[in-house]
Amino acid sequence: MGLARKRQRHVGYNQGVSVTILFFASIADALGHRRLELPSAPGDTVESVCDRLMTAHPQLERFRPTLLFALDEEYVKPSAPVPAGATLALIPPVSGG
Repeated sequence: MGLARKRQRHVGYNQGVSVTILFFASIADALGHRRLELPSAPGDTVESVCDRLMTAHPQLERFRPTLLFALDEEYVKPSAPVPAGATLALIPPVSGG
């Protein structure tokens, strides 16, 4: 019940519907932002959202081959559906010691 409830989205009447995108580490530095809103589209997947994002911000394309994706705090594949109101995190590889 908890997971199903967490995934429910409430959209207000006449409000714009978007996807929140979070950026971390080097991708945030390249973009100059840690967060942005992108209009959602019917049938969106992680890959289609990334396509629109990379078209609008081509400087991010170099990160694409190594990105990991989290949708509402759960790792997902590029084929995962992205519901309106979701939060998509783009996570580049990081190293540490």
